[in-house]
Amino acid sequence: MTEILVAGAGAAGMMAAITAARAGANVWLLEPNEKVGRKLYITGKGRCNVTNSCNTQAFLEQVTRNGKFLYSALKRFGPNETMAFFAQLGVPLKVERGNRVFPVSDRAADVVDALFRELRRSGVSLQRDRLTEIRVVPEGLLGITERHPEGISCKAIVLATGGLSYPLTGSTGDGYRLARSLGHSVSALRGSLVPLESDDPCCAKLQGLSLRNVVLRVRNGKGKVVYQEQGELLFTHFGISGPLTLSASAHMDFTKDTYTAHIDCKPALDEQKLEERLLRDFAEKPNLDCGNALRGLMPSSMIPVAAERCGIALDGKVRDLRREQRHALLRFLKNFSFPLDRARPVEEAVVTAGGVSVKEVNPGTMMSKRVPGLFLCGELLDLDAYTGGFNLQIAWTTGHAAGEGACQYVRSLDGA
Repeated sequence: MTEILVAGAGAAGMMAAITAARAGANVWLLEPNEKVGRKLYITGKGRCNVTNSCNTQAFLEQVTRNGKFLYSALKRFGPNETMAFFAQLGVPLKVERGNRVFPVSDRAADVVDALFRELRRSGVSLQRDRLTEIRVVPEGLLGITERHPEGISCKAIVLATGGLSYPLTGSTGDGYRLARSLGHSVSALRGSLVPLESDDPCCAKLQGLSLRNVVLRVRNGKGKVVYQEQGELLFTHFGISGPLTLSASAHMDFTKDTYTAHIDCKPALDEQKLEERLLRDFAEKPNLDCGNALRGLMPSSMIPVAAERCGIALDGKVRDLRREQRHALLRFLKNFSFPLDRARPVEEAVVTAGGVSVKEVNPGTMMSKRVPGLFLCGELLDLDAYTGGFNLQIAWTTGHAAGEGACQYVRSLDGA
């Protein structure tokens, strides 16, 4: 028998196990993969965006679902505490653009290695095993696992099995099934921070093109802007990807609405100034072919798409451009639009949107309101945020609260 059983050695699970063990609890950490922290290795493009160096209010503004739930846990263990935690583990950190925090080495492996060493140092018993069932018994809880079908008796169980994204890292959705089996509500699961598909052939024609310093607006079926931001996006054979796209996807639910992308390729110029530039450029080179004249306005791979949209012959002369063609070009540069038809599969998402209802979880301790001794944290919960270290901080924050809460719960039983 152990006191606390933690299922899942990702960011939240390792933090929960370390926190509880440091407080003196006997902790078993179950992980079916050969190595801990599989998903951490690929975060931040292999550099591991550990957190975001901002205050609580700024952080909560970046949480797209149920941010208020995090308030008390975030006040106790937020970005500053996370940075201090890793500094203590011997991982020097640096702050980059957008307050993103990375290890100085730019190696996610250094973060995982430090967590693994701390698991060992704090006395956590790491077991290569998978939790398959949880039973409530008179003595407490019984965790049925692949290697212990008879069950492991414990006083508390922390579920930290992750979501559905990147299943090869071990995120297979086990935790949602286990939570449901114990009476928890699980909202619809979908990918968040995920590339978007468009059936418009323009995207495939622009495959590989990266646009920087553009504004992406996404409008829903009623014409309302659901997302607007300036930054970078990438065209792919299926649609669009890149930072702007991933952030936009957090505001979209294709089961409930339709969406259209609108790209302002020249956000620094309003329509009047852009028209003045077009008139000036075209007046200076009236005998130039239109295809060559457009090179100063947009990337070369975009020219055929623009010409087709605006009814411009690439081999025609600039002097022959009609006013309506010039106006069409102006509209294209300020509002290049195409439908967004669906999100890529949840398996390709950075995080899973949806999950266990936070109304059924104590925000201070992460203990279930339905099953005493059951704690839930990380991506299992119906919480998600923008890119920039916020989702990983949610894992550290809820994992710390769950480890602390589980230890306090066990001690309360011992004192009863």
